[in-house]
Amino acid sequence: MKLSLIISFLVITSLENTSAQNSYFKLGQQALMDGDFKVAAAQLEKACLIDSTNANALWMLGYSYYHSENYKKSIAAYNKELAINPTDAMAYYYRARSKGYLGKDNQLSQADKEKYLIGAIFDLTKAISIEPNDTKFQTRGIAYRDYGIFKLQATGRFYDKYRGINSLKASIADLERVLANNPERTDISSLIDLSRLRLDEALAHR
Repeated sequence: MKLSLIISFLVITSLENTSAQNSYFKLGQQALMDGDFKVAAAQLEKACLIDSTNANALWMLGYSYYHSENYKKSIAAYNKELAINPTDAMAYYYRARSKGYLGKDNQLSQADKEKYLIGAIFDLTKAISIEPNDTKFQTRGIAYRDYGIFKLQATGRFYDKYRGINSLKASIADLERVLANNPERTDISSLIDLSRLRLDEALAHR
């Protein structure tokens, strides 16, 4: 086959792939906007199969999986998106949220729970370093609380009172920062009270 024919074939194939990818992408985007996250995920999966380097499609895929409560797949999609765009604060945020949910899954081993709970804190810290706001601090405050409770309730080598107490203190610090900026938010006051209660219980049993 002549070189000119090979080039023409490659160009046509590329255009066809681009057209198909754009079609799946647009269908997925529309489904996401309509709140139909399972349909969005199905279409965006096809778009990403054609072009695995489309950061926008990967981001929306992770978001669709997250809202479909398919947290492991959400994490996998955001892993790929962050490999392309490592400064995407919201990708770290939603990956953290997915890890946080998995960290409270009683079907998982203590080792997996710890991995996900620590991962959530790490991702939220990264997101805050890129683009700080009260939502991220609030979510990290909750993540610190969840990890602190885990360390105080875990058994065997996973139990660690010192780390549990320090994590609850970090939770209170993050939440107090949010409350300082939003003194009218009674929901934050309630979250602080919950972390303080857990901290007081831990300190009382030293």
